[in-house]
Parts: sequence; C-alpha cells; structure tokens
Amino acid sequence: MKNVLNIVPYPFLPYYSGGQKLIALFNQYLGQHCELHVAGTVENEAALAKNYTFHSLLGKKNKVRFINPSSFFKLKKLVVEKSIDTVIVEHPYLGWMGWLLKLTCKTKLIIHSHNVEHERFRTIGKWWWPVLKLYETWVLKKADFVFCISKEDRQWMIEKMKIPAAKCLLVPYGIVQQQPPTDKKESKKIVCNLHGFNPDHQLFFFNGLLNYKPNTDAVTTIIENINPVLLSKNIPYNILIAGKRLPESFQELKAFNQQHLFYAGFVDDIDLYTKAADVLLNPINSGGGVKTKMIEALGLNTTVVATDTGATGVDKLICGDKLKIVSDNDWTAFADEVLEATSTDTNIPTTFYKTYYWGNIIQQIKNL
Repeated sequence: MKNVLNIVPYPFLPYYSGGQKLIALFNQYLGQHCELHVAGTVENEAALAKNYTFHSLLGKKNKVRFINPSSFFKLKKLVVEKSIDTVIVEHPYLGWMGWLLKLTCKTKLIIHSHNVEHERFRTIGKWWWPVLKLYETWVLKKADFVFCISKEDRQWMIEKMKIPAAKCLLVPYGIVQQQPPTDKKESKKIVCNLHGFNPDHQLFFFNGLLNYKPNTDAVTTIIENINPVLLSKNIPYNILIAGKRLPESFQELKAFNQQHLFYAGFVDDIDLYTKAADVLLNPINSGGGVKTKMIEALGLNTTVVATDTGATGVDKLICGDKLKIVSDNDWTAFADEVLEATSTDTNIPTTFYKTYYWGNIIQQIKNL
C-alpha cells in the first residue's frame, strides 16, 4: 500500500467512542507508512488529522450520504489525482462505492470491519438485519481483503458468510501503550479528589455512550443487579459511571449517591479515569463485537470483570489475571469476581502489548 484512500462514513475527529478512536488511531499509525488520504463527512475537524490528509467529500452526516452518487464521483476524482492504489472502507455501508472505485480505477479494495454488523443489529432487535446480512456478505466477497477486529469475527465470516479465509486478516483494535503505566495510584488520587471519594475505598468504573442500548442495559444491570450484591458485602467502595447522552429515564441515577453509585457525565480524559479504577465493570449482554474499552483498560493495567458476551473478541490467553470472565446474567458471581479482583495486584503480561500495540498491528498489514 503506497497511496491509500480510507473512506469513513461518520464523524471521528475528535473521537468520543471506541469506534471513532479506532479509526483515528488506525489512520494515524497507517499514515506513517504510506501517503494516506481520508474522506469523510463535513462534521470532522480536519486539523486533528495526524499523518494523513483529510477531505470532506461525503457531505453532512445524514442518511443520504450512504446512497449519494455525487460522493462517488468526488472520490473517483481524488483517486485519479492522487494515484490511489488501495481503497479502505470503514464498515460495509459504503462498500458499494469502494467496489465501483475498484472496478473503474483498478484499485485494491479493503473493508475494515469493526463488527459483524448484521449480527450486532440482530442482537439489539433490529428487524432489518437480514437485509443488512445480504448486503454485508456481498460487500465482503467483493473486497480483496477484509480486516477483522477479532478471531471470533474472522471465523464467523469464514464459516457463516463463506468469505475465503485468505481474504480475512486479523487487525485488532489497538492501543498506544507499549507497557503498563506507572501512575495508577496518582491517577486514583486525582479522580477521588475530583469527586470527593476516599482514595482508600475501592473504585469501580463503567463508561460508554449511554444512549446505546447495550450500554443502557449495562447501567440498568449495575443499578438493579450488581450494586445490591456489593451493598450486602458491607465494604467501602464507589461505582463511577461516565459517558455522554444519559437517557432521561436514568436521571434518577444522580439520586443513588447514598448507595455508592455516582454519575460523572462526560469526562475529557477517559484514560485518567480508567487508570484510576481498581476494576472496570463490563456487564454487557448484547451488541456483538469487541468492547474496545476493555482493551483500553487492560492496556492501562486495570483489571476488568466481564460477562462472556462482554469479553468477546479479546485474546484471553494473553491477559493473565487482569481479565475475569463470568457467565452472562450471573450477577452474584459477577459481583463476587469484582470483590476478588480487588485483592489481586498483578500486571498485564507483556505479550498483551505485543499483540495490541498499534505500531505492531500496522507493521503486519503495511505491505499488502
């Protein structure tokens, strides 16, 4: 890959979610090895692009952008002007544009898959997931390569979507750290001071976009199922929940302060809060795909307690004792694992960084 175009269907500069961060850092590290151009919507702040050139060619963030033929002609002009040899499309939705560029400009086509999208929408109850399955399968079959975020997704595509194995390359969600941080204790003191917590008390943390159903369900689970068990153990702790777009139905969360539950709203420095936590809570039961906040937390040497579903896509063999997994819906066992995790003080294995550091990930694909 010498001259590359990456097509991104939604705003990601600045990034607020794990998926947006994946795109920003993937491009930042890829841009160190090729001439990289990224095309996206006008809501992006182009000045934040690092190691690549951003082009606002997809118009505004609305449904029309997925079927707008004028965008194709703008992209084709860019491909010709910049001698693009490889087109990468984030998610399958604009895969039809990538396929047309492949046909008309003789480029390679790569689909960068963040999930098995139709399966993700099936698990959250969208009726139209079978239509997406047909389209997604068609797009992946037309690609020269598919970047899969996890071994599970790769196997799904091979076995259930009949995508040739040679096309499916494992390109996991990456992190910028290459070793455990040395300032976890200092981070906890800072966060506890910000919220008036005793730093000697255990700090449990959950974060995410809170109007996304799997995260909304997880907050409900923490309030109704996990916290009552922790309360019964009579230990000193606080649970801090952070994220944008808290639904109106959860405004009562602010009234739970007497039960060790606190809502922090959106926090600018999510790494600070993740490092500060003794345990990251991941009681996710739907949504599919890799929970990127888990990989971020493990990279910051924070212990994670997750459900089977929540732990999907993470290479458990390289996480050591930092990842605790509990069966879905067994919330008593989940709370017990949270308590047990507070008594262990181990570091994430160095193998974790070899696998998930962005620099190493890009090294494996730069010569495609």
